Order: sequence, then C-alpha cells, then structure tokens
Amino acid sequence: MSLASPKEIQSALNDLEHWVYQDETLSREFKFDSYMAGIDFVNLLAKKAEEVNHHPDLEIGWCRVKVSYTSHDQGGVTPQCIQMAKLVDELILDQK
Repeated sequence: MSLASPKEIQSALNDLEHWVYQDETLSREFKFDSYMAGIDFVNLLAKKAEEVNHHPDLEIGWCRVKVSYTSHDQGGVTPQCIQMAKLVDELILDQK
C-alpha cells in the first residue's frame, strides 16, 4: 500500500472532525465520562483493528483515549489509515 498524498490527507481532514495530521500521523483524542467507558471503546476498536489488520497506536489516560494512525512500514499515512479514522468516528457514534 502506498502513502496518501497531501491532497488526500487534507481532503480527509475536511471530513474528519477533530482529527489532526502531524508528524506523519493522523490522530484524535476522545473524552469519556468514565475510565471504563474509554476502555470499552478501546476494546471495540481493538476488535475492528484485528478484523481489518490495521492497528492504531493508543494512548489511554483518565477518561481519555488518543487514537493515532500511521503506517510504520510505509512511514506515513496511507489510505487505509484514513479509512480507519472514519471507522473510529463511526464506532464512537454507535456508542452514544
């Protein structure tokens, strides 16, 4: 898989609310009402990531989870990273 072009990344950011592109990574921080709600979200995301074999870097804190996508093999954001960011947004909407 090849890297997404700067135009593809910018177009995706126009559609992906609260996601940022920095240091060759697409990321977003989510806030939750409780620590366990964040853990439940992480577990859902982990299952989806396994299904599609594209795994995020996760940073878990008190009532927050930061999700980051980059292809370590390719050295940047791929179209699959963008698709996964969209999937994460759908997962969060389904939890509400």
